[in-house]
Amino acid sequence: MKDFIHHSLSIKECLEELNEFELLLASKEELRERDEILPFFKRNRHLAAFLGTYVPDIANPDRVASEYDIFGDFACDLAVGDSTSETFLLVEFEDAKAESLFVKNGLKATPEWAPRLEHGFSQVLDWFWKLSDMEKSDDYENRFGARHVAIHGLVVVGRDQTLKPREKARLKWRQDHTIVHSKKVSVITFDQLLRDLKYRLSRYPEAAKVESS
Repeated sequence: MKDFIHHSLSIKECLEELNEFELLLASKEELRERDEILPFFKRNRHLAAFLGTYVPDIANPDRVASEYDIFGDFACDLAVGDSTSETFLLVEFEDAKAESLFVKNGLKATPEWAPRLEHGFSQVLDWFWKLSDMEKSDDYENRFGARHVAIHGLVVVGRDQTLKPREKARLKWRQDHTIVHSKKVSVITFDQLLRDLKYRLSRYPEAAKVESS
């Protein structure tokens, strides 16, 4: 599924897949990107598409792709789009480990941003550079349906159970204030992803029906 496919979102199936995601996170303290995280989101396409709701303009995530090719030079782990609003979210998954977010550096009291996080963030920067370079081309329009579309980035990395309040605040500030070339780039943990998706799905009428049945 390296190209976009048309997708019809099912909230019922999305809720079932969310339960599987919660069980996966509860089963282990650490998860590996290639062996566990990527295969999960490839199997659970409805939940993968629902990640598009991180972007307010993606009301109907009707286009989804795994390991999406970005003009031959790069690939993102997941791409989700709304063909009506012409808005897309590109997602980079990294390992969900204790030191995926911050690492100690010698005797310094304040931990530094981890190489794993910075790798994921740099990936997004490269995607944006390539997309900017190819914008207005026929290939760009063929891929996204227009000569210009709104594109946002999301990096999901690490776990937040062991983070101290200061590091949680640093991560939240980075998430809220990172704009690259007028594009929002959010960095969140897998635990935050679970909480956000649970909240967003709970607001759908279909979710209330499932809970009451």
